[in-house]
Amino acid sequence: MMVLLEFCVFMAVVSFVSASTEVCTNTLLPGAKGEQGDIGQEGDPGKMGKNGPPGLTGVPGEIGIKGEMGHTGKMGPSGAKGDKGDSGLEGPCGLKGKPGTNCDCGKYRKVLGHLDVNLGKLRNAVKFVKNVLLGLMETEEWYYLLVKEPKRFREASMNCKLRGGTLAMPKIRSTNRLMADYISQAGLTRVYIGLQAQSMDPDRSNSYLYVDSSPLQGFTAWSQDEELHSRVPPTTNSTCVELLSTGAWGRIECEATMFFICEFSKVRRGGGGRGTPGSAS
Repeated sequence: MMVLLEFCVFMAVVSFVSASTEVCTNTLLPGAKGEQGDIGQEGDPGKMGKNGPPGLTGVPGEIGIKGEMGHTGKMGPSGAKGDKGDSGLEGPCGLKGKPGTNCDCGKYRKVLGHLDVNLGKLRNAVKFVKNVLLGLMETEEWYYLLVKEPKRFREASMNCKLRGGTLAMPKIRSTNRLMADYISQAGLTRVYIGLQAQSMDPDRSNSYLYVDSSPLQGFTAWSQDEELHSRVPPTTNSTCVELLSTGAWGRIECEATMFFICEFSKVRRGGGGRGTPGSAS
């Protein structure tokens, strides 16, 4: 009886499982394709992506319209002084002046005579001061002052500039002789003059410059010992020139200390008038 009951239960379970499998199998099969649904609503904008690489250079655009004139800028520095222009045409003659009055010139001539006498005395006094007190030598165009202060060439050149002149430059024979006599009368044997060697290329024959930057040419007064050496261009600018009391030139190192002669133009370059040597402070 129990066996039969167990058999019935077993069969009932098998029947149930078979029925469940059939149902599950039918539900897993796909159905027919449905119709297309409606388009959904537009979504929110996404985040901005990274910048892409730069594109190619475009074609140049057309030239724009000329803009308005800008504001006037600040005034620039003054330019260099131009060359002197040509003389203009001669102007018309002026009107005839009024006739002069008669003058009793006798007393004026007497006054002028006294002035001439006094002027002559003044010239002699000035000459005495220049030649005796100051110890100057002079020509028609120049004053020469022997400075008895031992200095190097550069210091001597600066001292003459502070006095209003330059180191003396004997560019002609008569000036060279005058300066040599000046040295001899002062009881000296040698002084600096304004001439210095300049280092140049070997193919340059002229290698000495005066302190006014003019080249040594024409007159020279090298001693016999220096004549040969003066033709060889120096390799440095440390060689200067001394004037001996004999009138001969010699070469000397610019670092040596010695007396020197300054020269001063009688006519001021700034606009006429006589020039006189000043004292260096």
